[in-house]
Amino acid sequence: MPLKSFPIDWVINKAATPGAGYGAAERAVLDEEGFERAWNTVTRWPGYKPTPLVSLPGLARAAGIGELRYKDEGGRFGLGSFKALGGAYAVYRLLARLGTPAKDVTVASATDGNHGRSVAWGARTFGCRSVIYIHATVSEARRAAIASYDAEVVRTPGTYDDSVRICAEDAAKNGWHVVSDTSYEGYREIPCDVMQGYAVLAEEIVREMREPPTHVFLQGGVGGLAAAVVSRFWQAWGARRPHTVVVEPVRADCLFQSAKSGTPTKATGDLDTLMAGLACGEVSLAAWDILKKGAAAFMIVPDDAAIEAMRIVASGADGDKRIVGGESGVGGLAGLLAASVNEKARADLALTRDSRALVIGSEGDTDAELYKKLVGRSGDEIRAA
Repeated sequence: MPLKSFPIDWVINKAATPGAGYGAAERAVLDEEGFERAWNTVTRWPGYKPTPLVSLPGLARAAGIGELRYKDEGGRFGLGSFKALGGAYAVYRLLARLGTPAKDVTVASATDGNHGRSVAWGARTFGCRSVIYIHATVSEARRAAIASYDAEVVRTPGTYDDSVRICAEDAAKNGWHVVSDTSYEGYREIPCDVMQGYAVLAEEIVREMREPPTHVFLQGGVGGLAAAVVSRFWQAWGARRPHTVVVEPVRADCLFQSAKSGTPTKATGDLDTLMAGLACGEVSLAAWDILKKGAAAFMIVPDDAAIEAMRIVASGADGDKRIVGGESGVGGLAGLLAASVNEKARADLALTRDSRALVIGSEGDTDAELYKKLVGRSGDEIRAA
């Protein structure tokens, strides 16, 4: 099947250290001991099982590469996304550190949808109260999904970054504990717990793949997922770790801009993107401490590239398994497919006929109505096909 071309841009990370070992600077953010603690905890939760790592040979041929694997997080703990691993684990760790009765604790978080759902689920599971902040453009479906876990949901004006600030202010006034997936000056421990939870999915990949992929394309956001995956692959595979490309929406390009400037930099766009889970204007400082040396390149893609990727995996390319991938969940795949038909991008990113690529399908149809509108069929129809 022919792939469509989209206007993209990318920057090679000159600060990357592909042959270097996982050093003290990286361990100060995410260390092996913290990962082992997360792995031993999360894998014992009721309902835990590794998510599928699906081979897509038809789409690999279309992209002109040797292999493509898709880690499908749509079924994770019944929450619909990889976020189930992070927010809930951070709530668990917070309660363990506090040592006070869970019923006396309130956790608060700002979210585009999936992280808040995970925090609310974790709060209900472990017995504390949750207050979740969503910004103006978060859909009603995502609000209702969060509320279904007994959370108090507060809608704020402005963007995701505005909701983060309002959440922090309210928590300080009320004595609540912020469980955020993004770190900022003076706030790192909990976001690092979140990333250690995310690293569980990377370890599942390490245990399943006989040899490392040559490339991994990861969606950006604040950088938490990308940093967690880069970290775990770096720890496990060392110099054999894959060439990592971090992909963002054109209008929410904080990691891309940070790579260009060499320091954490705000997005230049207005954050108005269909990829709601990636609509972040500022990088997580802890995540950047991993990515600034661990990622090989950063890329920006238009929303249309993500919609096309959603439709491709839903239809199955040349006999591939049909997959339900949400608009944010296919961000990395959108970057890979767009790069594969761009001669200069292929050369700059070292994509060849022998490349073995990995993408993380980080969410399913977490907004079922929007998914059907974009793809033309519901997630249930695709799963039943």
